[in-house]
Amino acid sequence: MASREVKGDLSDLRLSGLEKNFASSAFLMFQLTRSSIAVFKYSFYSCQRFLCVSLSFYADFGPLNLAMFYRFCCKLTKKLKSITLSNKKIIFYTCGDQKKQANAAYLIGSYAVMYLKMTPEEAHSLLVSRNLTYIPFRDASFGTCMYNLNILDCLRGVHKALQYGWLDFSSFDVEEYEHYERAENGDLNWIIPGKFLAFSGPHPKSKIENGYPLHAPEAYIPYFRKYNITTIIRLNKKMYDARRFTDSGFEHHDMFFVDGSTPNDSIVRKFLNICESAEGAIAVHCKAGLGRTGTLIGCYMMKHYCLTAAEAIAWIRICRPGSIIGPQQNFVEEKQNSLWAEGDVFREKMLKDRENEKKAVTRILSGVDEITINGSNNNRTARKEEVESYNDEEERNGFTQGDKLRALKSKRQAKASSGSLSQEENRMHTRSASQSLSKVIMQPNVQGCISSLTQSDPSDSRKRTRASLPANGVGKRRIVSRRRRACKSLPPIRLSKPCHPLPKAWPPLLR
Repeated sequence: MASREVKGDLSDLRLSGLEKNFASSAFLMFQLTRSSIAVFKYSFYSCQRFLCVSLSFYADFGPLNLAMFYRFCCKLTKKLKSITLSNKKIIFYTCGDQKKQANAAYLIGSYAVMYLKMTPEEAHSLLVSRNLTYIPFRDASFGTCMYNLNILDCLRGVHKALQYGWLDFSSFDVEEYEHYERAENGDLNWIIPGKFLAFSGPHPKSKIENGYPLHAPEAYIPYFRKYNITTIIRLNKKMYDARRFTDSGFEHHDMFFVDGSTPNDSIVRKFLNICESAEGAIAVHCKAGLGRTGTLIGCYMMKHYCLTAAEAIAWIRICRPGSIIGPQQNFVEEKQNSLWAEGDVFREKMLKDRENEKKAVTRILSGVDEITINGSNNNRTARKEEVESYNDEEERNGFTQGDKLRALKSKRQAKASSGSLSQEENRMHTRSASQSLSKVIMQPNVQGCISSLTQSDPSDSRKRTRASLPANGVGKRRIVSRRRRACKSLPPIRLSKPCHPLPKAWPPLLR
């Protein structure tokens, strides 16, 4: 970022938005014009390094994922705290590409919500001042866009994530996020940390198919145990024997509906009931872990966290780009009001149960002998799982939407990264030695049998494990020793309390 004299419209800068006096600096977003009113000195900061890589599946282009948002926040915070830039304004700009402008507005607006404690509406009003408009984000399908996701929806989704403790960059490990979202390392993302994990569907044996690494169920088991995942929900047709999970102590449920379609009310109700009674976290998958998976997780978020359909879609896509596709977007919107009503009834019932429990305990302490406390039924009745039979011909020869998305994701990850920042910029928020996490590397071997799991040495907090998958399918592991620095973390976020008394879910991956 260089400091130089530039001719520009000074009034544009004053009206463009976000006020100064944050860490003795200011940040602005504007479009350079040819008009000349004044000559002034500014430090220019381009967002091209975050926007130049292509991470789309088809016609989709954002919002940028959680890792890119984190790196942007690190970079901008460093500039704002720089002593050498204390007397300068920071100009955050991009080119005339409408897609990049929309992502730039999302980044700077989310930063204002997260660190300047602006409401989503306040940040958005500054971004659209002087009648500026941005094209809406769209889904990862290849057909006509059926649903528009606006920047304000994304800002509201980020705001809700902050309220519920799903987003906390003071403990976020960007390298772990990027490691596990790669196909060769499991293709998984936490949507609600500690509650919902979305991942690509396992396969009978580990191999590479259509350029996409597939993993056997056994490859995920150590990771699931480590992070208290107790329940697996499968939404696609049977590709592996569920006993490979249940024999290891996990609960496994099947709720099949067609790839790219929407679930019926029975499936939604069954999904919600299972998730509400699960003792630990839930891992949900379909074929690619995007459309059907995101749709049902979004339903849970609307019922239990009062999110709007747009907020749920926005947050899920920020965590796991490409989620919720085509008619699934409209389905989530149509279910919004009914799920809100169900959530109100659910919370009211829970409140009454707690009051009854307190009264019963009081009576016991008062010396009342024979008393029966009618709580929740812990003796779960055995249910016959409705497992859709595996159609070998259809699944193996048919190339479904999930197959295409998985292949595209694998190809784009081989070319793209979220930007090359310096070590100091990338590690504004560091872990202590006791918090370092080992990474599970899923590597298909030459014979294509069960994936081997390799963990880094937990005693060495100075080493991080990275994985790559060469063309021959044999994963290699390289350990890069990096010098840690103790840096100041970003200011803590203190926002309003959640709208209901559900316990906070803290992220096992982000601790």
